[in-house]
Amino acid sequence: MKFNRVLKTLTAASAIAMSSLTFAADIGVNADKNDLAISGYDAVSYFKKGKPSKGSTKYTATHKGAIFHFSSASNRDLFKASPEKYAPQFGGYCAMGVALNKKLDVDPYAWKIVDNKLYLNLNKDVQKKWSTDIDGNLTTAYRNWNGIRTVDAEVLAEE
Repeated sequence: MKFNRVLKTLTAASAIAMSSLTFAADIGVNADKNDLAISGYDAVSYFKKGKPSKGSTKYTATHKGAIFHFSSASNRDLFKASPEKYAPQFGGYCAMGVALNKKLDVDPYAWKIVDNKLYLNLNKDVQKKWSTDIDGNLTTAYRNWNGIRTVDAEVLAEE
């Protein structure tokens, strides 16, 4: 009887552990330890309002294992219908950082939409530097992204 209880407990614990791995954010997505993307800001609001808006836990969607919050059901539904249109480029990592072969966190207020794509940066100072040559920095970043997308951010920080 005791053995069966231990076996059931181990089976349940294994199932929980495996399911948590299934929902973990993709390594190519910038998410916090709770798999929350863009610090909980609404990715669609950048396009619809022209500024970032804090999302709500009432309106969520997942994309590449990361959890996105939205300020309204309609924004959530737009995102779910076309996540590639609204999700930040480079998995939500700093666009300038990717141009420099790094995966850096971002400030949701350091952003720009270029050719209908959302780009985020580490902070407003980095964004100013990135903005001095957006085309060149994007060319370099897209070239670098293929090589670093599947590399852990900490590994890149050590290089």
